[in-house]
Amino acid sequence: MVKAIGWRLEKYTTTHQEEVLIVTLVTSSGEEDTVMIYNGFSGSLVKPTTYDPDIPVIEPNATIISIDRLASPYNPAQPEYIQQGLTLKEMEQMLLKSGI
Repeated sequence: MVKAIGWRLEKYTTTHQEEVLIVTLVTSSGEEDTVMIYNGFSGSLVKPTTYDPDIPVIEPNATIISIDRLASPYNPAQPEYIQQGLTLKEMEQMLLKSGI
């Protein structure tokens, strides 16, 4: 069974702690959201995030619009992009290469 994309992205950041991921998506209810993922944890930059880390921020049926890879530590005033605008397909290839 393939794990949900949110779990896989969180796992990626535990093995690539030099990176922060910014995921732009549309929820199943049609709301746009931006989620930051770092060191295995994710949080919405648009709406409140539940405190429980076992509840996924990225729902399994969300539509991923794009994924940006940024250098850590993240500085919102001067973000250092590694790659911008990755598609889900491109990111999935990176996840597979990382064994995730």
